[in-house]
Amino acid sequence: MTPLAPGEVMKQVAEALPEGAREHVIIVGSLAAGYLFFAEESGRSIRTKDVDCMFSPHAKAVAVAEHVTDLLLHGNWTPREDGDWAQPGNEGTPDDQLPLIRLRAPGSAGESGWFLELLGGPGGDGERTRVFHRVRTRIGHFAICSFRYLALVEWRPLVTPRGIRVARPEMMALANMLHHPGIAPDLIAGTTTRRSNKDLGRVLALAWLTVERDRRSGTDELDAWAGRMADALRAHFPEHAPKLARDAGLGIRALVGSPGDLDEALAICNRGLLASMEVTRDAFRATGLRLIQRVLEPLANTRRV
Repeated sequence: MTPLAPGEVMKQVAEALPEGAREHVIIVGSLAAGYLFFAEESGRSIRTKDVDCMFSPHAKAVAVAEHVTDLLLHGNWTPREDGDWAQPGNEGTPDDQLPLIRLRAPGSAGESGWFLELLGGPGGDGERTRVFHRVRTRIGHFAICSFRYLALVEWRPLVTPRGIRVARPEMMALANMLHHPGIAPDLIAGTTTRRSNKDLGRVLALAWLTVERDRRSGTDELDAWAGRMADALRAHFPEHAPKLARDAGLGIRALVGSPGDLDEALAICNRGLLASMEVTRDAFRATGLRLIQRVLEPLANTRRV
């Protein structure tokens, strides 16, 4: 994967989105993390193929996604053509068999080029873990996928100077932890890599970057995570918040306790979000233990949930 400068990619995405749609966009994933931690540091980059763009709130997600997709297609963005889900569907295609909206920027092609993936804000506390929503465009039918716990990134996202919002690191971390309460056998398509190791490893990467910034800046952001997580759980999952707070650390504890899975998670992070740093295994594991002690234990015991 080609190294990407987060600030430049964010600029390109923001300029491509129509002004009226930007207020409904929350950037999540690698670009969000890279922008928050590296945008002001020259020489820092990330490696990723997908730029995740979530439309929120749920009630407007499909309509905004249809408008934005048609506008981007008109502006010479093109659907990603590789993979098993490249061709758009039609009225007869079931929602869960439609291709996701994955668009390449003008002039971007091949395996090295990144693509914009559109997601939908989840619909509510009772929604299934993953839901597909049909999007009708001028070239056919696609889908945007919503994940239940991504509702947490809607909690006080950070506004960029370009008018689009970026998910908070602790909210992305919490969503990933709740989505993976353990080490599951499911693999990332076309690889031998466990999906849970990638996503739980991302949690440790976000914690590591937060600790490093705290050390440089004299801040204590990591210690603020538990309180913010508790507030977000209460806001988005009021009926289930106490249990979710207690269970949030299960996957991280499993990862830290499994040397093989921890090594795989670290290798993925060192190829992606931490590519310009090469974090050691000892530092990565220490970050996991620090996260458990300073965030997950206080979260499980908080009275505010």
